[in-house]
Amino acid sequence: MLYENVITVLYIDLATGKIEIRRRTDLTEFLGGVGVASKLLEETMRPELPPLAPEQPIVLAIGAISGIYPLITKTVAMFISPLTGELGESYAGGRLALTLSMAGYDAIVIRGQAPRPSYISINGGNIEIKDARAIWGMDSDIVGQFIRDHEIGSGKRSILRIGPAGENKVKFASVCVDTYRHFGRLGLGAVMGSKNLKAMVVTGDKTTKIQDPKDYFRVYRSIFKSVTETDLMSKYHDLGTSINVEVINELGALPTKNLMENRFEAADQISGEAFVKNNLVRKMACTGCPVGCIHIGQFRRVFDEGYDYESVSVAYDYELIYALGSLLGISKTDEILQLIEAVEKTGLDAISTGVSLAWATEGLLKGIVTEAETLLPLAFGDTKHYYQAIIYLGNCENDFYRTLGEGTRSAGVKYGGEEFALQVAGNEIPGYHTGYGNLVGLTVGARHSHLCNAGYAVDQSIKAFDEDKAVEALFQEELERGILNSLVICLFARKMYNRETVLKALKAVGYALTDDDLTTIGQKIFATKLRIKEKLRFDPRQVKLPKRFFETASMQGKLNSLVVERMIRKYVEKCSTLLTESKM
Repeated sequence: MLYENVITVLYIDLATGKIEIRRRTDLTEFLGGVGVASKLLEETMRPELPPLAPEQPIVLAIGAISGIYPLITKTVAMFISPLTGELGESYAGGRLALTLSMAGYDAIVIRGQAPRPSYISINGGNIEIKDARAIWGMDSDIVGQFIRDHEIGSGKRSILRIGPAGENKVKFASVCVDTYRHFGRLGLGAVMGSKNLKAMVVTGDKTTKIQDPKDYFRVYRSIFKSVTETDLMSKYHDLGTSINVEVINELGALPTKNLMENRFEAADQISGEAFVKNNLVRKMACTGCPVGCIHIGQFRRVFDEGYDYESVSVAYDYELIYALGSLLGISKTDEILQLIEAVEKTGLDAISTGVSLAWATEGLLKGIVTEAETLLPLAFGDTKHYYQAIIYLGNCENDFYRTLGEGTRSAGVKYGGEEFALQVAGNEIPGYHTGYGNLVGLTVGARHSHLCNAGYAVDQSIKAFDEDKAVEALFQEELERGILNSLVICLFARKMYNRETVLKALKAVGYALTDDDLTTIGQKIFATKLRIKEKLRFDPRQVKLPKRFFETASMQGKLNSLVVERMIRKYVEKCSTLLTESKM
C-alpha cells in the first residue's frame, strides 16, 4: 500500500472457507500489478496439475499508485490458461482497481473449489463466501442486478461475474467487470467456473492521505493536461480503436473471412465512422480516466409480434469489429452489435468466438465438418445463424460445440483443418496480419494474449524490414510493458506515461526510483514470467504455426516460415540470456 512499503495480499480458499490477510514486504520490489501477480502465481501454482484443477490459483493485483493518477485504471488477472495450458494474463478496467485500493488490498489469491455455486463478497475487512445457487445459469446482466440488489456497503463497488460459458468451462470464457469491461482473453471465466465461483463483489471506502499534496497535485495537473489538452489521447475518445478498421484494411492487414483475404470490401460500412453515424449513443470511461474510450452502440430489434421493439446497448471496439465483423464477412454495424450482445449474454471472449466460428464456417465449406455437427448452415455474412451458433457455443450444445469450446486448435486437431485454424500456441489471433513482427510477437509473447509486445506496431514502424531490429524491438517492448503493467497503467496511455513521467509520478508519492531501477523491475518481471512458462514446459520454438499465415499476403507480402523460425530462435536466445543474468 502507498507509503507503507508493504503489499497487502488477501488469500481466499473456496474449498475450506479459510480467509487470510498477509502483509508482505518481500513483494515491494515489483511495485505491484503484473510483477506482484507473477510472483504470487509462481509461488502458488501447481505446474504438474491441469489448468482447471481446484488447486490452481487466480491472482488479481493492482499497482503501487492505482487510483491516484489519471488512466492508472487497470487490474491484472493471472492464472494458468485452460485454453493454452500455460501463462494466462488478462487486464480489465472499470471500477475494480479503485475499489480494491479502497478496500485495502494490493492483491487477491483465490484457490480451491467451492462445494456449491458461490460468490465472494469483499466489503473492506469483511470477506464472505456466499451462496450463488440462485444466480447459477444466469447471464452477467442479471447477476450484476442481483448483486446490486442484495449487497449493501458504503463506498465504491465493483462486480465481476461469469456467464453460462464460464459455468460450462468453455476454455475461452471471459469475466464481465462492471458491465462494459472484461477479463477477456485466455479463459479466466472457465477457471472461475471450475471453482464454482459465479461472481465477486468488492466494496471499499478507505482513503489514502497524500503526504506531499503540493508536489502530487503539480504532477497530477501536468498529466491531466497532457490527457485533456493535447491530441495524445484524442483518437481514443473520438472514434475509439474502431478508427483502425479502415487503416488496417488499407494496409492489407485486416483478416477477412477466416483470413482467406487480407482486405474487406465492406470495411467502410463497419468503420469507426460508420458506427458513430449509425449506432453510437454515448461514451464512458473507467473510474479515474478523463478520456472516455468506451464507445456504446445501440441497435433495435423486435421482441414480440406486432410493433414491439427493444433497444440494446453494447460496447464495441476494433477487435470486436474484426472478430465478429470482417472475419465472419458481416458488413452491417447493427448485425455486429447483435453478435457482440450474444457474446456478452453467454460470457465468451469475443475474439476467440469469432475466430472459432470463422474456422467452423470454412470447415463446413470444405466438408471437414457437417451441418449435422454445426446444427446450422454457417456461411460468411449470415448473422442470424452466427448468433445462434454463439449461444450453442456458450451452452456446449453438442460434441462439436464442446470441442470448439476447447479452442480452435483443439477443433482443428479433432476434425482437420489445422492449416486454417487462426491460432498461435492455442490462442486465437487478434485482428492484425501485418507481417513478421506480429506473427513472431504472438508466438513469443509472455502471454500470447493480446499484442503484449506490439508486434503489429513493430511491423508498421520499421520501414525497411530487418529481422534483428524487429526481434530487439519485440524484446524491449515486452520489458517496457512489464514496467507499465506493474503500475497497471492503461496501455492506451503508454506514450504519455513515458519513463520520465512515471518517475515523476512515483516520486511525488514517495517512491524515489531511478531509470535504472525501472529497468531492473522490468527485467525481474519478465524473468519471473519466463520461469513460469519454463515450468509449464512452453517452448516457442515448438509452436506449429498454421499454413494460412503464410498463404495469405500480409502488409509485408507473403511471409516466409523460415524467417519466422529464425526470428523465434533469436528471441529465445535473448530470453535465455535474461534468465541466466537474473540468477546471478
